Amino acid sequence: MMLKRMLKIALMIKSEHPAILTSRSTVAREPLPMDQHLPIERDPNAPPIRLFKSDFLEFFTHIHPAVIVAIWLPVVLIFLALGIIGQKPRSSPLIVPAGFLVGVAVWTFTEYVMHRFVFHYPARTPRMQRITFLFHGIHHAQPQCKTRLVMPPAVSIPLAAVFYFLFRWLVGGVLGGMDWVSPLFAGFGAGYLIYDLAHYATHHFLMRGRVLKYLKRHHMKHHYKTPDQRYGVSSPLWDIVFRTLPDD
Repeated sequence: MMLKRMLKIALMIKSEHPAILTSRSTVAREPLPMDQHLPIERDPNAPPIRLFKSDFLEFFTHIHPAVIVAIWLPVVLIFLALGIIGQKPRSSPLIVPAGFLVGVAVWTFTEYVMHRFVFHYPARTPRMQRITFLFHGIHHAQPQCKTRLVMPPAVSIPLAAVFYFLFRWLVGGVLGGMDWVSPLFAGFGAGYLIYDLAHYATHHFLMRGRVLKYLKRHHMKHHYKTPDQRYGVSSPLWDIVFRTLPDD
């Protein structure tokens, strides 16, 4: 009963904005591309779309990027240090840098999969449309809103815990590589931090250099041209691998 009540409270979404589908007549029989049912507000000075009737819940939907740095940079450094300290005397000195780089690579794949299959889940019912609007549709409706460009800690911390224990079980337990777990998780966290900051930067900073300019164009095209393609934010690698990168 308590869980059901909490879910009911969590779904108390303000429905005045046309981006939120609430009528039963709006249920899509076929998955709809995000640009067909979410209007786009381009003005960075426009007031944020309110998501919850509860002021308490609404507060946690607005996150400054400095909060992400304050939380996750120490985590990355701590696990990197644990990886160095925890190495056995005869362990290869390459384990820590290799594990870190593998962790970053694992993050880029995770980023792509989550963005494509979770954030852009083709909701078919009004309730699922509301839920998908909560965790990503709002960003497509109002992509320039400065306080909704990084992942809220209420989401990122539980997800990080899940991945950490997954690494411990798979890499440390099944594969017997416990020395790899801490540097792997440090790299994974660094990849996430780069992703969130890169995401914020693509929306609000003038990018310099060929790579950064490319990433900005890549992500802006995802928002304003092909929301069902170009899912990579920090890297287009997996868009190339899975053929979600158009030729134009």
